[in-house]
Amino acid sequence: MDLVVILADAVRGGFGPVAAIYALAAVGLNIHFGYTGLLNFGQVGFMLVGAYGVAITVAVFGGPLWLGVLVGIVLAVVLALLLGIPTLRLRADYLAIATIAASEVLRIVFNAGFARPVTGGVFGLQQFANAFYAVNPIPGGSYGFGRLSFSQRDLWVMLVGWGAVAVATLGVFLLMRSPWGRVLRSIREDEDAARSLGKNVYGYKMQSLVLGGVVGAFGGMLLAIDAQAVAPNTFNPEVTFYMYALIILGGAGTVLGPVLGSVLFWLLLSVADSALRQAAGAGYLPEIISAADVGALRFVLVGILLMLLLVYRPQGILGNAREMRLEAGAGGMAAGRRRRPWSRRRSAGADEQRVEEKVGR
Repeated sequence: MDLVVILADAVRGGFGPVAAIYALAAVGLNIHFGYTGLLNFGQVGFMLVGAYGVAITVAVFGGPLWLGVLVGIVLAVVLALLLGIPTLRLRADYLAIATIAASEVLRIVFNAGFARPVTGGVFGLQQFANAFYAVNPIPGGSYGFGRLSFSQRDLWVMLVGWGAVAVATLGVFLLMRSPWGRVLRSIREDEDAARSLGKNVYGYKMQSLVLGGVVGAFGGMLLAIDAQAVAPNTFNPEVTFYMYALIILGGAGTVLGPVLGSVLFWLLLSVADSALRQAAGAGYLPEIISAADVGALRFVLVGILLMLLLVYRPQGILGNAREMRLEAGAGGMAAGRRRRPWSRRRSAGADEQRVEEKVGR
């Protein structure tokens, strides 16, 4: 096997436009899941409304690209309110059910025949990001060497994408070290204790859902702009679970976790894909595995690596083991806000003291 080709494919996958797009959307999901403990299984729905906000505004109504971005932001805020108002006062599993159902309903509606004049139906919408590429300052040509090269188009998307990731990451860093961010983390750990200190838990959850949804919508916009096309079936539920894989890999509730997770996830996926295709072409794989099976087999290998990571380092690469305990009932790495038996819980006074220190009162 050609190790140089595998390495080049790994770098292209780990630092390419797709990795930047998923990192941006995962930063938004990390605000929900990692910092607030909200089980949002429908982050792809925020990506969908962001992408279609741009596409419909430009391709259907002939508006400018900047107006499409504003429309996408507004749609993400509206979606967050529609999801949060009826569910955020309830247990975490209600939000999980509502978000995954809402994302699927949106995909089906945008796919339907009656919506085709606006959404393009199953064919989607194309060629609506010409204004974005018209302001590309990078001269035409290919940059790099050999297989490790990018076109000026990809470099422009990467520059904007990783720049947006840097801005979003810096914003999360500053917010989570502010009193507002400390309240979010206290809600994640014990919302009853936070509520006993006079914090409006419902309001903070809503703000977190809106903020993370808007960041996810920017990821959807960039995904649509990169492809110069948008179709409903691009926004399947597995996209959300890819983002959960990124957060778990990098470390939930950490500033750089989603970014590192995205780079490593797509790097490993590219390595597996390139190595398996070369192995299949050289006849190293069993006869029952054909070249057509490589696409599925690479996810199996990456999935095994993620399982090993969860066994030996469940908090992720950058995660804090004390802060993200599986049994803490905080929604960190656990699938929901599970509460320990009363016999094992700390006293209410200890909980209030811990949260009081957290929110900085």
